[in-house]
Amino acid sequence: MFVITKKEKLLNRIKNNPKTVKFEELDKILQNVGFERRQPSGGSSHYTYGLADKILTVPCKKPYIKVIYVKMAIKLLEDLGY
Repeated sequence: MFVITKKEKLLNRIKNNPKTVKFEELDKILQNVGFERRQPSGGSSHYTYGLADKILTVPCKKPYIKVIYVKMAIKLLEDLGY
């Protein structure tokens, strides 16, 4: 029997519809795979995620993150094997 975890379901939903991804969802996926998040300072809305030599900066935009940032995150995750 094949069981899909919540993380896999969320990642599949993000890949299939990058236009409706909330910051909290992308944040959850990135941190679950091991990315370290650095909080913005000085009132900035941009969060930086780092893992080894991979770095991604994502602005926290409500209600949805811009598609370009979601696609960059998907590409980064695919490069890491997720």
